Amino acid sequence: MVDDTVRGRAGRHRPGIIVHSSRTLVERDRAVVDGIPCTSVARTLIDMAADLGERPAERAINQAEVLGVFDLRAVQDVLQRTDGHPGAAVVRAVLPALGGPTLTDQELEELFLALCRDAGLPQPEVNARLHLGAESAAIGRGWVKVDFLWRAERLVVETDGWTTHGTRRAFEDDRLRDQRLRLAGFDPVRITRRQVVEEPGRIAELLRRLLARAA
Repeated sequence: MVDDTVRGRAGRHRPGIIVHSSRTLVERDRAVVDGIPCTSVARTLIDMAADLGERPAERAINQAEVLGVFDLRAVQDVLQRTDGHPGAAVVRAVLPALGGPTLTDQELEELFLALCRDAGLPQPEVNARLHLGAESAAIGRGWVKVDFLWRAERLVVETDGWTTHGTRRAFEDDRLRDQRLRLAGFDPVRITRRQVVEEPGRIAELLRRLLARAA
């Protein structure tokens, strides 16, 4: 079965083809794949979600991310223009579970430092620069900037958000960065933004144990 979305009034259904009408379809919702006019990935995800429901929609979004074609900004753009679309409500319900709360870097930094302070942990350096040079010469040289650093314990914490770390390039860059840090004798730990907000007690205990082990 083929779904065909057109702007304005829908034409007649044909055998094997379901025609949908849309008043919100714009040029940036269109794409061409192998010479065939299609809706964009973002628009397709929202249209599909209307029929699929939350769990299948979540799997579709995950697959789009795995394929490197998921663009959160494009999805948010479609959501803003399709208020009332049944698929928009489904995608809105799915995105927070995938990405966690949306925070600015400064807000996340303040929350993480407050978490450390409330737990009685030593305050880390913030946005610290490290020169990995000779230690990681096999896979790269130069400086890196890390989110949080306990220098004496050689513990690095990177706070990851799905919005900024959820692309294939970011995935590869993050792993290379961790490899370089390990070669230089640091212990890189990745903590999600959702964990900082929703699980501060567990994260504080994790940090306490890591710092004690390093000491």
